[in-house]
Amino acid sequence: MNIEIRISKHLQADDRGFNLDIALHTESNRVVLYGPSGAGKSLTLQAIAGLLTPDKGLIRLKQNTLFDSAAGICLPPQQRKVAYLFQDYALFPHLTVAQNVAFGLRSGSFNLRHPLDHPAVKKWLASFELSTAGNSYPHQLSGGQRQRVALARALVLEPDILLLDEPFSALDLSLRDRMRRELSELQKQLNVPMMVITHDPADLALLGDEIFEIRDGMITPTPSVRT
Repeated sequence: MNIEIRISKHLQADDRGFNLDIALHTESNRVVLYGPSGAGKSLTLQAIAGLLTPDKGLIRLKQNTLFDSAAGICLPPQQRKVAYLFQDYALFPHLTVAQNVAFGLRSGSFNLRHPLDHPAVKKWLASFELSTAGNSYPHQLSGGQRQRVALARALVLEPDILLLDEPFSALDLSLRDRMRRELSELQKQLNVPMMVITHDPADLALLGDEIFEIRDGMITPTPSVRT
C-alpha cells in the first residue's frame, strides 16, 4: 500500500478548538495510528474515508487522489474504495447476518430476498466462519461474531484499504487477545492493507508493521517500523 496524507482541519465546539495537522507517508500494509483518546486518530480515519473534509491538504491512496484542496478534488465516500469499521460495528439490528453483509454491496444488492445465494456474501461468510449464522440477527451473536460480521460487510467490496477504529474496545478482555490474533492472521491471508487506530499498547506488536504516534492532532516526528 502507498498512502500519503497531508491535511489540516480546525474544529470548533463552543469555546474549545482543536487543530488536526497530519502528515504521513507509508508503503506498509499494516499501519497503526497510536495515541491517547482525543489525539485526532479517529478524525484522521474519517478524513481518509471521506466522512470529514479537511480545510486543506492532500490524501492519496495507491496513487489515486481522494482529496486535494489545491486541485478541487474531494471524492465522495462511495467512490473511495475505503472500508471503515466503526467501534460499535454499526450493524443493522433488524437485518440478518447475511443481509448485513449484503448491505455492503453496490446499489440494490442488500434488498436481495435471498442474500445467502449471492456469491460474494457466501464467500465472506465462509471466510469468517459465519455460514451457519447467516439467518441470525446481531443480538443473537457473541461479541466476536458481531465483529466478524462487520469485517465481512466492510470487505465484501474488496476495498483498497480497511480502516479500523479501536476494533477491540467493545470486546471483553477474554476476547481481545484472541480477536487480535485472528485479525492479524486474517490480514496476512487476505493481504488487505489495513490501518488501525488504538490507544492500547497490546495492539502494536501484532497489528502494526509501521506505527505512527498521534498527540494533540499531530504525528510525532519518527514512526516506528517493525522488521
